[in-house]
Amino acid sequence: MKITFLGAGSVEFTQGLLADLVGFTGLGPFEVALHDIHPERLETAEAAARAIVGDRTDIAVSAHPDLRRSLEDADFAINMIQVGMIDATRVDFELPARYGLRQTIADTIGVGGIFRALRTFPALDRIGRAMAEVCPDAWLLNYTNPMAMNVWYLAAATPVRNVVGLCHSIYWTVHDLAELVGVPYEEVTYLAAGVNHQSWLLRFESGGRSLYPRLDEVIAADPGLLRRVRVDMYRRLGHYPTETSEHSAEYVPWYLHDDAEIERLRIPVGAYLGISEENVRAYEATRDALRAGRPITAEGTMEYAPQIIHSVTTGAGRTVYGNVPNHGLIGNLPAGCVVEVPVVADALGVRPVAVGDLPAQCAALNRAYVNVNELTVRAAVEGRPEHVRHAMMADPNTAATLTLDQIDELCRALLKAHGDLLPESLRP
Repeated sequence: MKITFLGAGSVEFTQGLLADLVGFTGLGPFEVALHDIHPERLETAEAAARAIVGDRTDIAVSAHPDLRRSLEDADFAINMIQVGMIDATRVDFELPARYGLRQTIADTIGVGGIFRALRTFPALDRIGRAMAEVCPDAWLLNYTNPMAMNVWYLAAATPVRNVVGLCHSIYWTVHDLAELVGVPYEEVTYLAAGVNHQSWLLRFESGGRSLYPRLDEVIAADPGLLRRVRVDMYRRLGHYPTETSEHSAEYVPWYLHDDAEIERLRIPVGAYLGISEENVRAYEATRDALRAGRPITAEGTMEYAPQIIHSVTTGAGRTVYGNVPNHGLIGNLPAGCVVEVPVVADALGVRPVAVGDLPAQCAALNRAYVNVNELTVRAAVEGRPEHVRHAMMADPNTAATLTLDQIDELCRALLKAHGDLLPESLRP
Protein backbone atom coordinates (compact mmCIF):
# COMPACT_ATOMS: atom_id res chain seq x y z
CA MET A 1 0.00 0.00 0.00
CA LYS A 2 1.16 3.52 -0.78
CA ILE A 3 -0.09 6.71 0.85
CA THR A 4 0.94 10.05 -0.65
CA PHE A 5 0.99 13.21 1.45
CA LEU A 6 0.46 16.27 -0.76
CA GLY A 7 1.67 19.44 0.91
CA ALA A 8 3.72 17.38 3.34
CA GLY A 9 5.57 20.54 4.37
CA SER A 10 2.60 21.17 6.65
CA VAL A 11 4.82 19.38 9.09
CA GLU A 12 2.64 19.32 12.23
CA PHE A 13 -0.31 17.93 10.27
CA THR A 14 1.92 15.39 8.56
CA GLN A 15 3.29 14.29 11.93
CA GLY A 16 -0.15 13.82 13.46
CA LEU A 17 -1.53 11.83 10.52
CA LEU A 18 1.55 9.64 10.34
CA ALA A 19 1.42 9.00 14.09
CA ASP A 20 -2.17 7.80 13.62
CA LEU A 21 -1.15 5.46 10.80
CA VAL A 22 1.82 4.08 12.72
CA GLY A 23 -0.47 3.36 15.66
CA PHE A 24 -2.91 1.21 13.67
CA THR A 25 -2.56 -2.54 13.49
CA GLY A 26 -3.48 -4.62 10.48
CA LEU A 27 -2.40 -2.22 7.76
CA GLY A 28 0.50 -4.41 6.65
CA PRO A 29 3.62 -2.94 5.01
CA PHE A 30 3.10 0.47 3.45
CA GLU A 31 4.97 3.37 1.93
CA VAL A 32 4.51 7.02 2.85
CA ALA A 33 5.42 9.23 -0.12
CA LEU A 34 5.89 12.88 0.78
CA HIS A 35 5.45 15.69 -1.77
CA ASP A 36 6.00 19.41 -1.41
CA ILE A 37 7.16 22.13 -3.79
CA HIS A 38 9.27 23.83 -1.08
CA PRO A 39 12.62 21.98 -0.75
CA GLU A 40 13.30 22.94 2.86
CA ARG A 41 9.83 21.98 4.03
CA LEU A 42 10.04 18.68 2.15
CA GLU A 43 13.39 17.95 3.77
CA THR A 44 11.93 18.73 7.19
CA ALA A 45 8.86 16.58 6.55
CA GLU A 46 11.02 13.64 5.53
CA ALA A 47 13.19 13.95 8.62
CA ALA A 48 10.11 14.16 10.85
CA ALA A 49 8.53 11.13 9.16
CA ARG A 50 11.66 9.04 9.57
CA ALA A 51 11.84 10.02 13.24
CA ILE A 52 8.21 8.94 13.78
CA VAL A 53 8.58 5.66 11.88
CA GLY A 54 11.79 4.88 13.76
CA ASP A 55 12.96 1.31 13.32
CA ARG A 56 9.71 0.03 11.79
CA THR A 57 10.92 -1.98 8.80
CA ASP A 58 7.39 -2.42 7.44
CA ILE A 59 6.96 1.32 6.78
CA ALA A 60 8.98 3.00 4.02
CA VAL A 61 9.36 6.77 3.67
CA SER A 62 10.17 8.57 0.43
CA ALA A 63 10.29 12.24 -0.51
CA HIS A 64 9.46 13.68 -3.94
CA PRO A 65 9.59 17.23 -5.27
CA ASP A 66 7.84 15.89 -8.39
CA LEU A 67 4.06 15.50 -8.03
CA ARG A 68 3.57 12.66 -10.51
CA ARG A 69 6.39 10.61 -9.05
CA SER A 70 4.91 10.92 -5.58
CA LEU A 71 1.54 9.68 -6.84
CA GLU A 72 2.70 6.73 -8.95
CA ASP A 73 0.71 3.64 -7.89
CA ALA A 74 -0.68 5.38 -4.82
CA ASP A 75 -3.71 3.88 -3.10
CA PHE A 76 -4.50 7.04 -1.13
CA ALA A 77 -3.50 10.68 -1.45
CA ILE A 78 -3.99 13.08 1.46
CA ASN A 79 -4.20 16.69 0.28
CA MET A 80 -3.18 19.44 2.71
CA ILE A 81 -1.63 22.05 0.43
CA GLN A 82 -1.81 25.79 1.12
CA VAL A 83 -1.14 27.83 -1.99
CA GLY A 84 0.56 31.14 -1.27
CA MET A 85 1.23 30.28 2.38
CA ILE A 86 1.17 33.03 5.00
CA ASP A 87 1.93 35.87 2.57
CA ALA A 88 -1.29 35.20 0.65
CA THR A 89 -3.21 34.91 3.91
CA ARG A 90 -2.00 38.35 4.95
CA VAL A 91 -3.31 39.77 1.68
CA ASP A 92 -6.70 38.12 2.29
CA PHE A 93 -6.97 39.92 5.63
CA GLU A 94 -5.19 43.22 5.12
CA LEU A 95 -6.75 44.35 1.84
CA PRO A 96 -10.38 43.78 2.95
CA ALA A 97 -9.62 45.42 6.31
CA ARG A 98 -8.77 48.65 4.49
CA TYR A 99 -12.38 48.75 3.34
CA GLY A 100 -13.73 48.03 6.83
CA LEU A 101 -14.47 44.34 6.14
CA ARG A 102 -13.77 42.19 9.18
CA GLN A 103 -12.89 38.50 9.02
CA THR A 104 -11.82 35.98 11.64
CA ILE A 105 -10.42 32.88 9.89
CA ALA A 106 -11.07 33.70 6.20
CA ASP A 107 -10.60 30.23 4.77
CA THR A 108 -14.09 28.91 4.01
CA ILE A 109 -16.41 31.45 2.41
CA GLY A 110 -16.17 35.23 2.57
CA VAL A 111 -13.57 37.17 0.66
CA GLY A 112 -10.74 35.12 2.14
CA GLY A 113 -12.41 31.82 1.29
CA ILE A 114 -13.17 32.90 -2.28
CA PHE A 115 -9.58 33.87 -3.03
CA ARG A 116 -8.06 30.93 -1.18
CA ALA A 117 -10.19 28.71 -3.44
CA LEU A 118 -9.17 30.52 -6.60
CA ARG A 119 -5.49 30.18 -5.67
CA THR A 120 -5.95 26.48 -4.97
CA PHE A 121 -7.87 25.47 -8.10
CA PRO A 122 -4.83 25.43 -10.46
CA ALA A 123 -3.03 23.09 -8.07
CA LEU A 124 -6.13 20.87 -7.90
CA ASP A 125 -6.08 20.70 -11.70
CA ARG A 126 -2.54 19.34 -11.59
CA ILE A 127 -3.37 16.87 -8.83
CA GLY A 128 -6.52 15.63 -10.58
CA ARG A 129 -4.77 15.10 -13.92
CA ALA A 130 -1.81 13.34 -12.33
CA MET A 131 -4.01 11.00 -10.31
CA ALA A 132 -6.13 10.12 -13.35
CA GLU A 133 -2.97 9.08 -15.19
CA VAL A 134 -0.83 7.33 -12.56
CA CYS A 135 -3.26 6.17 -9.82
CA PRO A 136 -6.80 6.39 -11.23
CA ASP A 137 -8.36 4.16 -8.55
CA ALA A 138 -6.80 5.95 -5.58
CA TRP A 139 -8.85 7.84 -3.02
CA LEU A 140 -8.12 11.55 -2.69
CA LEU A 141 -8.72 12.57 0.92
CA ASN A 142 -8.87 16.37 0.99
CA TYR A 143 -8.14 18.50 4.04
CA THR A 144 -7.35 21.74 2.19
CA ASN A 145 -9.78 24.63 2.75
CA PRO A 146 -12.08 25.98 1.53
CA MET A 147 -13.32 22.41 1.79
CA ALA A 148 -16.66 22.63 0.01
CA MET A 149 -15.37 24.75 -2.89
CA ASN A 150 -12.32 22.55 -3.40
CA VAL A 151 -14.27 19.28 -3.44
CA TRP A 152 -16.87 20.86 -5.76
CA TYR A 153 -14.12 21.98 -8.14
CA LEU A 154 -12.41 18.58 -8.06
CA ALA A 155 -15.71 16.88 -8.94
CA ALA A 156 -16.68 19.40 -11.62
CA ALA A 157 -13.40 20.22 -13.33
CA THR A 158 -10.88 17.41 -12.83
CA PRO A 159 -10.81 13.72 -13.84
CA VAL A 160 -10.18 12.41 -10.31
CA ARG A 161 -12.62 9.55 -9.62
CA ASN A 162 -12.68 9.08 -5.87
CA VAL A 163 -12.64 12.13 -3.62
CA VAL A 164 -13.97 12.94 -0.18
CA GLY A 165 -13.31 16.03 1.91
CA LEU A 166 -12.50 15.55 5.60
CA CYS A 167 -12.85 17.93 8.53
CA HIS A 168 -12.77 17.31 12.28
CA SER A 169 -15.29 20.01 13.27
CA ILE A 170 -18.27 17.67 13.82
CA TYR A 171 -16.24 15.28 15.96
CA TRP A 172 -14.81 18.00 18.16
CA THR A 173 -18.17 19.76 18.50
CA VAL A 174 -19.79 16.60 19.86
CA HIS A 175 -16.73 15.75 21.95
CA ASP A 176 -16.80 19.17 23.64
CA LEU A 177 -20.59 19.24 24.07
CA ALA A 178 -20.49 15.79 25.68
CA GLU A 179 -17.97 17.13 28.16
CA LEU A 180 -20.13 20.21 28.75
CA VAL A 181 -23.24 18.16 29.60
CA GLY A 182 -21.28 15.60 31.63
CA VAL A 183 -21.79 12.53 29.44
CA PRO A 184 -18.85 10.43 28.20
CA TYR A 185 -18.37 10.86 24.47
CA GLU A 186 -18.52 7.09 24.00
CA GLU A 187 -22.09 7.11 25.34
CA VAL A 188 -23.31 9.79 22.93
CA THR A 189 -25.07 9.11 19.63
CA TYR A 190 -25.45 11.90 17.14
CA LEU A 191 -26.36 12.89 13.60
CA ALA A 192 -25.11 16.01 11.86
CA ALA A 193 -25.44 17.35 8.32
CA GLY A 194 -25.19 20.55 6.31
CA VAL A 195 -22.20 22.15 4.62
CA ASN A 196 -18.63 22.13 5.90
CA HIS A 197 -18.11 24.49 8.83
CA GLN A 198 -21.87 25.10 8.86
CA SER A 199 -23.38 21.72 9.57
CA TRP A 200 -26.03 21.24 12.24
CA LEU A 201 -26.32 18.81 15.11
CA LEU A 202 -29.66 17.27 14.19
CA ARG A 203 -29.63 14.61 16.93
CA PHE A 204 -27.64 14.66 20.17
CA GLU A 205 -28.61 11.77 22.40
CA SER A 206 -27.56 9.32 25.07
CA GLY A 207 -29.50 6.17 25.93
CA GLY A 208 -32.17 7.12 23.42
CA ARG A 209 -32.91 10.49 25.06
CA SER A 210 -32.05 13.93 23.68
CA LEU A 211 -29.22 15.77 25.40
CA TYR A 212 -30.42 19.13 24.13
CA PRO A 213 -32.52 19.83 27.28
CA ARG A 214 -29.44 19.22 29.42
CA LEU A 215 -27.43 21.54 27.17
CA ASP A 216 -30.10 24.21 27.63
CA GLU A 217 -29.77 23.89 31.40
CA VAL A 218 -25.99 24.24 31.24
CA ILE A 219 -26.24 27.33 29.03
CA ALA A 220 -28.83 28.92 31.30
CA ALA A 221 -26.56 28.40 34.31
CA ASP A 222 -23.47 29.94 32.69
CA PRO A 223 -23.84 33.53 31.40
CA GLY A 224 -20.43 33.26 29.75
CA LEU A 225 -21.75 30.70 27.29
CA LEU A 226 -24.31 33.22 26.10
CA ARG A 227 -21.41 35.34 24.88
CA ARG A 228 -20.46 32.85 22.17
CA VAL A 229 -21.61 33.10 18.55
CA ARG A 230 -22.49 29.43 18.14
CA VAL A 231 -24.56 29.44 21.34
CA ASP A 232 -26.33 32.58 20.14
CA MET A 233 -27.07 30.86 16.82
CA TYR A 234 -28.22 27.67 18.56
CA ARG A 235 -30.69 29.55 20.78
CA ARG A 236 -32.20 31.32 17.77
CA LEU A 237 -32.15 28.44 15.26
CA GLY A 238 -32.79 25.41 17.47
CA HIS A 239 -29.84 23.32 16.27
CA TYR A 240 -26.23 23.62 17.38
CA PRO A 241 -23.77 24.62 14.61
CA THR A 242 -20.76 22.35 14.23
CA GLU A 243 -18.04 24.95 13.89
CA THR A 244 -16.33 27.31 16.30
CA SER A 245 -17.72 30.73 17.09
CA GLU A 246 -14.77 32.36 15.33
CA HIS A 247 -15.62 30.56 12.09
CA SER A 248 -19.39 30.80 12.43
CA ALA A 249 -19.36 34.57 12.87
CA GLU A 250 -18.10 35.24 9.36
CA TYR A 251 -20.57 32.98 7.50
CA VAL A 252 -23.64 35.04 8.43
CA PRO A 253 -24.60 38.73 8.06
CA TRP A 254 -25.44 39.45 11.69
CA TYR A 255 -22.29 40.02 13.69
CA LEU A 256 -19.05 41.31 12.24
CA HIS A 257 -20.30 44.61 10.86
CA ASP A 258 -21.48 45.68 14.34
CA ASP A 259 -19.07 46.84 17.05
CA ALA A 260 -21.52 46.05 19.85
CA GLU A 261 -22.04 42.48 18.64
CA ILE A 262 -18.30 41.93 18.36
CA GLU A 263 -17.95 43.05 21.98
CA ARG A 264 -20.99 41.13 23.23
CA LEU A 265 -19.89 37.88 21.62
CA ARG A 266 -16.12 38.37 22.08
CA ILE A 267 -15.38 37.78 18.39
CA PRO A 268 -11.61 37.70 17.69
CA VAL A 269 -11.34 39.71 14.47
CA GLY A 270 -8.28 38.72 12.44
CA ALA A 271 -7.58 35.67 14.60
CA TYR A 272 -6.15 33.51 11.83
CA LEU A 273 -3.21 35.84 11.21
CA GLY A 274 -1.95 35.05 14.70
CA ILE A 275 -2.66 31.35 14.23
CA SER A 276 -0.73 31.36 10.94
CA GLU A 277 2.25 33.07 12.53
CA GLU A 278 2.23 30.52 15.35
CA ASN A 279 2.13 27.71 12.77
CA VAL A 280 5.26 29.14 11.14
CA ARG A 281 7.02 29.29 14.50
CA ALA A 282 6.00 25.67 15.25
CA TYR A 283 7.36 24.54 11.88
CA GLU A 284 10.65 26.37 12.48
CA ALA A 285 10.99 24.82 15.93
CA THR A 286 10.48 21.34 14.46
CA ARG A 287 12.96 22.04 11.65
CA ASP A 288 15.59 23.31 14.05
CA ALA A 289 15.12 20.38 16.44
CA LEU A 290 15.54 17.85 13.65
CA ARG A 291 18.62 19.60 12.30
CA ALA A 292 20.16 19.57 15.77
CA GLY A 293 19.38 15.90 16.27
CA ARG A 294 16.95 16.57 19.12
CA PRO A 295 13.90 14.31 19.53
CA ILE A 296 10.47 15.48 18.44
CA THR A 297 7.11 14.40 19.78
CA ALA A 298 4.22 13.47 17.53
CA GLU A 299 0.86 12.64 19.04
CA GLY A 300 -1.92 10.84 17.20
CA THR A 301 -4.96 12.89 16.27
CA MET A 302 -7.46 10.21 15.21
CA GLU A 303 -8.29 12.31 12.17
CA TYR A 304 -10.69 10.78 9.67
CA ALA A 305 -8.12 10.11 6.90
CA PRO A 306 -6.18 7.42 8.81
CA GLN A 307 -9.48 5.88 9.92
CA ILE A 308 -10.71 5.69 6.32
CA ILE A 309 -7.41 4.22 5.15
CA HIS A 310 -7.62 1.58 7.87
CA SER A 311 -11.26 0.73 7.04
CA VAL A 312 -10.76 0.49 3.28
CA THR A 313 -7.58 -1.55 3.71
CA THR A 314 -8.75 -3.95 6.41
CA GLY A 315 -12.50 -4.00 5.80
CA ALA A 316 -13.20 -2.87 9.37
CA GLY A 317 -16.27 -0.71 8.74
CA ARG A 318 -16.80 2.60 10.49
CA THR A 319 -18.90 5.71 10.00
CA VAL A 320 -17.26 9.14 9.95
CA TYR A 321 -18.21 12.45 8.30
CA GLY A 322 -17.25 13.52 4.81
CA ASN A 323 -17.82 16.23 2.22
CA VAL A 324 -19.18 14.97 -1.09
CA PRO A 325 -21.38 16.18 -3.97
CA ASN A 326 -25.07 16.27 -3.10
CA HIS A 327 -26.71 13.57 -5.16
CA GLY A 328 -29.88 12.89 -3.21
CA LEU A 329 -28.18 13.26 0.19
CA ILE A 330 -29.83 16.43 1.52
CA GLY A 331 -33.16 17.11 -0.15
CA ASN A 332 -33.48 20.85 0.42
CA LEU A 333 -29.97 21.82 -0.69
CA PRO A 334 -29.06 22.16 -4.40
CA ALA A 335 -28.11 19.08 -6.37
CA GLY A 336 -24.39 18.89 -7.05
CA CYS A 337 -23.30 21.26 -4.30
CA VAL A 338 -20.91 19.78 -1.73
CA VAL A 339 -22.53 18.73 1.54
CA GLU A 340 -21.25 17.28 4.79
CA VAL A 341 -22.95 14.00 5.77
CA PRO A 342 -22.13 10.68 7.42
CA VAL A 343 -20.03 8.38 5.24
CA VAL A 344 -19.46 4.66 5.64
CA ALA A 345 -15.90 3.44 5.03
CA ASP A 346 -15.14 -0.25 4.49
CA ALA A 347 -13.54 -2.59 1.97
CA LEU A 348 -15.88 -1.27 -0.74
CA GLY A 349 -14.62 2.30 -0.36
CA VAL A 350 -16.37 5.39 1.01
CA ARG A 351 -20.15 5.75 0.60
CA PRO A 352 -22.23 8.73 1.76
CA VAL A 353 -25.45 8.30 3.73
CA ALA A 354 -28.62 10.19 2.70
CA VAL A 355 -29.98 12.40 5.47
CA GLY A 356 -33.14 13.86 3.92
CA ASP A 357 -34.24 17.45 4.45
CA LEU A 358 -32.61 19.79 6.94
CA PRO A 359 -34.72 22.03 9.19
CA ALA A 360 -35.88 24.87 6.95
CA GLN A 361 -34.05 27.62 8.85
CA CYS A 362 -30.78 25.68 8.72
CA ALA A 363 -31.13 24.93 5.01
CA ALA A 364 -31.80 28.63 4.36
CA LEU A 365 -28.44 29.60 5.86
CA ASN A 366 -26.71 26.76 4.04
CA ARG A 367 -28.12 27.91 0.69
CA ALA A 368 -26.59 31.37 1.17
CA TYR A 369 -23.25 29.65 1.80
CA VAL A 370 -23.73 27.38 -1.24
CA ASN A 371 -24.41 30.40 -3.48
CA VAL A 372 -20.92 31.73 -2.77
CA ASN A 373 -19.42 28.31 -3.46
CA GLU A 374 -21.22 27.92 -6.77
CA LEU A 375 -20.27 31.33 -8.11
CA THR A 376 -16.62 30.85 -7.12
CA VAL A 377 -16.40 27.44 -8.80
CA ARG A 378 -18.21 28.76 -11.90
CA ALA A 379 -15.78 31.68 -12.11
CA ALA A 380 -12.90 29.24 -12.58
CA VAL A 381 -14.63 26.50 -14.55
CA GLU A 382 -16.26 28.91 -17.01
CA GLY A 383 -13.44 31.46 -17.04
CA ARG A 384 -15.75 34.30 -15.99
CA PRO A 385 -14.04 36.92 -13.80
CA GLU A 386 -17.35 38.70 -13.16
CA HIS A 387 -18.45 35.70 -11.11
CA VAL A 388 -15.70 36.45 -8.60
CA ARG A 389 -17.40 39.78 -7.96
CA HIS A 390 -20.80 38.07 -7.93
CA ALA A 391 -19.56 35.63 -5.28
CA MET A 392 -18.44 38.55 -3.11
CA MET A 393 -21.79 40.26 -3.63
CA ALA A 394 -23.59 37.08 -2.51
CA ASP A 395 -21.39 36.54 0.54
CA PRO A 396 -23.44 37.31 3.70
CA ASN A 397 -20.75 39.09 5.74
CA THR A 398 -19.37 41.07 2.79
CA ALA A 399 -22.82 42.16 1.63
CA ALA A 400 -23.74 43.27 5.15
CA THR A 401 -20.63 45.43 5.43
CA LEU A 402 -19.68 46.95 2.06
CA THR A 403 -21.43 48.90 -0.67
CA LEU A 404 -21.49 47.45 -4.16
CA ASP A 405 -18.90 49.98 -5.34
CA GLN A 406 -16.62 48.98 -2.47
CA ILE A 407 -17.06 45.30 -3.39
CA ASP A 408 -16.12 46.07 -7.00
CA GLU A 409 -13.02 47.99 -5.93
CA LEU A 410 -11.93 45.34 -3.42
CA CYS A 411 -12.43 42.59 -5.99
CA ARG A 412 -10.16 44.35 -8.49
CA ALA A 413 -7.53 44.94 -5.80
CA LEU A 414 -7.48 41.28 -4.72
CA LEU A 415 -7.35 39.97 -8.29
CA LYS A 416 -4.33 42.17 -8.88
CA ALA A 417 -2.67 41.28 -5.55
CA HIS A 418 -2.92 37.51 -6.04
CA GLY A 419 -2.04 37.75 -9.74
CA ASP A 420 -0.17 34.72 -11.03
CA LEU A 421 -1.53 32.43 -8.30
CA LEU A 422 -5.00 32.63 -9.85
CA PRO A 423 -6.40 30.65 -12.81
CA GLU A 424 -5.10 32.28 -15.96
CA SER A 425 -8.59 33.20 -17.20
CA LEU A 426 -9.24 35.24 -14.04
CA ARG A 427 -6.04 37.26 -13.91
CA PRO A 428 -6.41 40.99 -14.49
